[in-house]
Amino acid sequence: MTGARSGRRAGDSGTREAIVTAARRRFAENGYDGATIRGIAADAGVDPALVLHFHGTKERLFAASLQLTVVPGELITSVLAAERRRLGEEFTGHLGEIVVRSVLTVWEKEDARASFVGMLRSAATNEQAARMLREFVTTTIMTALSQAVGPDAGEPDPATRRYRASLVASQVIGLAFTRYVLQLAPVTSASAAELVAAIGPTIQRYLTGDLSSG
Repeated sequence: MTGARSGRRAGDSGTREAIVTAARRRFAENGYDGATIRGIAADAGVDPALVLHFHGTKERLFAASLQLTVVPGELITSVLAAERRRLGEEFTGHLGEIVVRSVLTVWEKEDARASFVGMLRSAATNEQAARMLREFVTTTIMTALSQAVGPDAGEPDPATRRYRASLVASQVIGLAFTRYVLQLAPVTSASAAELVAAIGPTIQRYLTGDLSSG
């Protein structure tokens, strides 16, 4: 019965929207980690394979549910890979500015910024939204960053790489909140180049510098 239902809906123009609607509800109720492709498919009345057919990955489905025009983890991975090819051996020394410039490039796109700011506002007042944002950042963005800060960047320990990535996440989310939610001047009016110059070195230290207190 399930297979027949899925087959009928595969050509239905409303199938994709049904999946996104189910995903939006599941992510809100269960968080990013707790929402499963199987559960989303059941809510939408389709086979799990059809969910993957339309969206490919859980992260892509999450992005679609928030109407994000980019998939953050994929964007970070692709940008870092491109910059590594461009800069070669100098790549590690420019990680901080690359990260800041990349996130600002995404946020300056109005539709992407609106979705992300909406998620930040919700996370500040709603525990379910906070959990969803926290799990999404941990599972996707921090994973991409910690992979970038590998042994070739001078950090062989996986636990320390994740700690470094979490420090970067705190800085990046703080920048987004200050610039777009609080709209605190002069951070709001600063150019991308000015923010890269000011914040890039801090993120560089988080990624590759000495984190000891002594």
